[in-house]
Amino acid sequence: MSETPAAEPAEGAAGGRDASSFVEALMDTELYSIGAFFCDEHPDLVDEVVRRSEEIEEAGLEAYARARSEPVEQAFETLLTGLAVRYYKAVAG
Repeated sequence: MSETPAAEPAEGAAGGRDASSFVEALMDTELYSIGAFFCDEHPDLVDEVVRRSEEIEEAGLEAYARARSEPVEQAFETLLTGLAVRYYKAVAG
């Protein structure tokens, strides 16, 4: 059996770009914008939406919605908002 040569490591985490330009690119996404907007407009709800999104991840989207007697679309919006907030906070620091 022939061995496959090891792949050359990429230059930096972003394939040649420096870290700051990579992070700037992460900030130029819709998910980042959703998270930033939610954090700015509803700072008192940030912990709650993150907690609920984690519950949805653990239970599964349909099971969570069914247990709360809410439309699956509403549960999905909560999940997406929680993910966006976590993404924003991780990227923004």
